[in-house]
Amino acid sequence: MIRAAVLSFMAVLAPWGFSLVWADEGPPLGPRTIVVALDGTGDFVSLQEAVDAARKGDTVFVKAGHYPQDVTIHSKEKIKFVGAGVDQVTILGRGIVVGALHVGKWPYGATDIEIRDMTINDQGGHAVGLFNGQGIVLRRIKINGMLFSQQVHDVRIEDCVIGGSETTGALFADSEAVLIGNFIHDNDHGVSIAGKSNVRLERNVITRSLFEAVVVSDRARAVLVSNTLVKNGGGAAFLGQSQSEVTGNVVGLNRVGFVIAPSSQTTTSFNAFYNRDGDYLRVGNPNQPAPELKAQSDITGDPYFVDPGHDDFRLRLDTPLLKIGHFPYLGALAPASTAARRSTEK
Repeated sequence: MIRAAVLSFMAVLAPWGFSLVWADEGPPLGPRTIVVALDGTGDFVSLQEAVDAARKGDTVFVKAGHYPQDVTIHSKEKIKFVGAGVDQVTILGRGIVVGALHVGKWPYGATDIEIRDMTINDQGGHAVGLFNGQGIVLRRIKINGMLFSQQVHDVRIEDCVIGGSETTGALFADSEAVLIGNFIHDNDHGVSIAGKSNVRLERNVITRSLFEAVVVSDRARAVLVSNTLVKNGGGAAFLGQSQSEVTGNVVGLNRVGFVIAPSSQTTTSFNAFYNRDGDYLRVGNPNQPAPELKAQSDITGDPYFVDPGHDDFRLRLDTPLLKIGHFPYLGALAPASTAARRSTEK
């Protein structure tokens, strides 16, 4: 797929004789689709070779298969890395490398990279690593293990499934990110926001974390709006000198709701609680109940999930969490009747 520029030699007659002119022929090369296939029917069998060959504007398309490879996207701008489908493409990694997919690496970065429609497996402690890049989009990715992010900016993680990490599902260190509409499950911690990170969580479901669904620490800033934090050890912990705005969330069926350090700056409003051992606690040894932290706009009581035993955390039609403040409903998922109506309309 290597194309050489074609140069033409032109002799131009001038009043004083001949002059030589070298000119490029043909239009500039446009975006390409580079195909990877394990059976040899594409342009490459190797994911890494395909990515290395990609230029600005190109798409690397990965055909169905289980790839016992890892891949690093670095020193690249505006490329897409696209699988045939989340249930059709799995990147397994290799035993000699930690992680199966890396975007950026020190000291090289990556800019405007879109990755979608594939599964990434854990390898050696994490599955996906984002380092020293910006404008990174992950969409419709299933991540079996940890997503680790350090010093990346303008990251968008949307409609992904992240789970099965023995530590944290998604960890952000000194990074800027938005997470929208993800399902994060079965990790020690769901999402950890640390250092000087600035992260927005919106309409995510975070469930079955051994400890907290969300931890905001150090000097990090976080916005948690319209999430469902359910069946975790704790809903969220706000620690260190972090600053957080927390509104419109459903925090239910956890052991505890929010744990707040006095050193943090945490504002809450219009959250719904339904937890076993308390909704608000102050950090201590042990943590102490702090019902005085409860916002006047909070709602307490059964949220009426459709079927929480089978992870259906949509709200029932008779839920008390409709039309609360400026929210048509609290939490990440529309009420079941609304979802059914939209499905029928499609």
